[in-house]
Amino acid sequence: MNKKILIVDDEVNIGLLLSKFLARDGFEVANAISGASAMEILSKETFDLILCDYRLNDTDGREILIKVKESYPSTGVIIITGYSDIKLAVELIKLGAHDYITKPLYPDEILSVINKALESQKSLKEIKVQDDARSKLNNEAEYGNSSDFIGGESETSAKLLKQIHLIAPTSYSIILTGKSGTGKERVAEAIHSNSLRRDKPFIAMDCGSLTKELAGSEFFGHEKGAFTGALFTKIGHFEQANGGTLFLDEVGNLSYEIQAILLRAVQERKIKRIGSTKEIDIDVRIIVATNENLAVNIEKGTFREDLYHRFNEFSIHLPSLKERGNDILIFATKFLVVANVELNKKIKGFSEGVKKCFLNYSWPGNIRELKNVVRRLALLTDGNEIQVDVLPLELFNYVGSYEKEKSFTQLKAEQQKPQDLKNAAQEAEYDAILSVLIKVNFNKTKAAQILNIDRKTLYNKMKAIKLNG
Repeated sequence: MNKKILIVDDEVNIGLLLSKFLARDGFEVANAISGASAMEILSKETFDLILCDYRLNDTDGREILIKVKESYPSTGVIIITGYSDIKLAVELIKLGAHDYITKPLYPDEILSVINKALESQKSLKEIKVQDDARSKLNNEAEYGNSSDFIGGESETSAKLLKQIHLIAPTSYSIILTGKSGTGKERVAEAIHSNSLRRDKPFIAMDCGSLTKELAGSEFFGHEKGAFTGALFTKIGHFEQANGGTLFLDEVGNLSYEIQAILLRAVQERKIKRIGSTKEIDIDVRIIVATNENLAVNIEKGTFREDLYHRFNEFSIHLPSLKERGNDILIFATKFLVVANVELNKKIKGFSEGVKKCFLNYSWPGNIRELKNVVRRLALLTDGNEIQVDVLPLELFNYVGSYEKEKSFTQLKAEQQKPQDLKNAAQEAEYDAILSVLIKVNFNKTKAAQILNIDRKTLYNKMKAIKLNG
């Protein structure tokens, strides 16, 4: 299919000449003689590239560029200028232009710039496709579909899933509580997917680092020129989520002033973009998440009680990974699928010792920690099964004594040192260290005391025999 180019130039003759020239080179070309007509054409047709004169009767190339990048981000833009201005060129490139061409126009230069822009567009699209595919695979493997991740097979997971199915069809606002890494955003997505709003947007917003200065713009948007740096109109998260679900993560970190701004919008169900006098009606279901105790924050005076009750029409507590029993192994297997793709490996699973370790470990970082551990283990594994000898030290402590001794024996066998006096003494030292470590369940402080060496020396010796993970 021929590449489509839109030429925007109020000098009709120049536009026609460019059109004929590009058509002879196999491009499908359309012409617009103003910024308004260009935007009208773009609303009806899709173009690969726009060739736009900087000076137009009703606007300029900079404004066209901003509008195109906002509404049609996959369309490339090249600006034609009548003079060479490096400062302007840098600004246009920063705003998203592929390139600019100065008049007078030369056919070879035009074709070269157009072909480079189209090739760049192709590369960007290919990268996006690859990134989207990898992201999709990561999400599916990290949490399966939402029901797989939330439900699992444990009784705790089944209870969580039942709560989600109960609350999803309602319009209740919800507070999700739980430790960091337990998957609160995934639960919010599952609630939205099972609600009557499933065909409307799900918008997630991280409130963790939101400043007072940014809050109004992020929540409600702003009009062009509303403040210094407001180069174009921005739609806020409330408006983006209209009709659907707005997920506010780490809501406990919002300042008291921002909470007041948020409360008004939640109560009145109306917002105004900054710089506008027009009120916009909003119909948004709000789900908030926190790893803090908001009731305690209310007592401290850092969280508004009235806002808390607005949010707390229903609450769900997410269990930690440790509370989810054999689900740990289900999630670990999903992570391994991703790691195999990322590393181009074909690891089939985990040894019994590793599984036992996974089930015994406390997982303070929850799902997120499990994902990182599995990726690291896959990187260190050469065979088709992950073994205990590649476990990081903090997890190795949770492997049973038999597996530890078996792993150590294998490591010694792999070393295959000649039995001279030096190596015999070293091997005896290794045996003594291992024996003590097993006896104290790999408590390094106790082991160092029994061996009459300091912890640093013990760590160095463990590293030498590859027991440092």
